[in-house]
Amino acid sequence: MIIVEGLTKRYGHTLAVDDVSFSACPGRVTGFLGPNGAGKSTTMRMMVGLTPPTSGTATVLHRRFADLPNPGLEVGVLLDASAQHAGRTGREVLVLARQTMGLPASRVEAMLDIVSLTDVEANRRVRDYSLGMRQRLGIATALIGDPEVLILDEPANGLDPAGIRWMRDLLRGYADRGGTVLLSSHLLHEIEVIADDIVMIGHGRIVSQGTKSELLHEAGTIVRSGDSDALEHALTAWGVLVSPTGDGALRTDADAALVGKVALEAGVALTELRAAEGAGLEEMFLELTSATQREGIPA
Repeated sequence: MIIVEGLTKRYGHTLAVDDVSFSACPGRVTGFLGPNGAGKSTTMRMMVGLTPPTSGTATVLHRRFADLPNPGLEVGVLLDASAQHAGRTGREVLVLARQTMGLPASRVEAMLDIVSLTDVEANRRVRDYSLGMRQRLGIATALIGDPEVLILDEPANGLDPAGIRWMRDLLRGYADRGGTVLLSSHLLHEIEVIADDIVMIGHGRIVSQGTKSELLHEAGTIVRSGDSDALEHALTAWGVLVSPTGDGALRTDADAALVGKVALEAGVALTELRAAEGAGLEEMFLELTSATQREGIPA
């Protein structure tokens, strides 16, 4: 269980994180989303004691991270895969982690097997690792203590499609066994596939949070017809709010069954009718964080 309450961080006159509150629960994957510079990494660093908050609290398993007697046995953390000691081998990194936590030597080989690092790769210096290999090593380090909670910042960076699928299955299985997963990522599709709950941050503030099903339900319905004007008129006559998507389709908050019924009664043939779940997270993310997107900020 992770509970964040009123977490705030100022750097001089800059408010990097502004009164952020959310929770991540056991048995669930919580996706933590936001544009670059929105405050995700700063929030996560405050949660694990690497950055002191200006105000507010963050507890993991009902205690501050700094108060955990042996943190790696309770919380697995991966914030920067490139921060590992470049001169050590992957196996040495894991050996030091297991020694620090007082774990048996067998945990090292078990973790190498879980993250699919071969003996040759494990004995290679980290400086010679690809980013994807560093991510796998970082995940092995986070998991070695068999913790109840995982806090991961962009763990899929550098992974190929097969690696991303492996990551997804690993984290889903971890949560299904009762673990708590907080996952930051810019890969919206991966979050949409794996997450149970979603927290979105922009300009250091929470802009939306809830279960994935709740948030994507709010995304509404996408509908397309050869006669968009007639379809829009029919929906509007029913009191349904409609907006164009920019590619010839219409988007509405009404559910797909109602939209289909209105179109049928109006004699308007549809070429597409679907819940906005397929691209709902991306559309919602861009809409809610548009003011913080780099491309949307005037020069």
